Amino acid sequence: MYEHKFIKVDLTNFGKKPKEDYHEIVEEHEKQGWELVQIFSPSTASYGMSAYFELIFKRKVEK
Repeated sequence: MYEHKFIKVDLTNFGKKPKEDYHEIVEEHEKQGWELVQIFSPSTASYGMSAYFELIFKRKVEK
């Protein structure tokens, strides 16, 4: 069985660049045993562009 974690990373309004360094987020979570599964970017803002993306992680649940 796995547990999942979703980290929302907002994008800037004009450049559509991440407001946080997602490389650091991934590296820090890997140190804690999380595995990056997917980067999800919904088209929810104006002109079909995303206002954010989500990093989706999973790790095995220890019993």
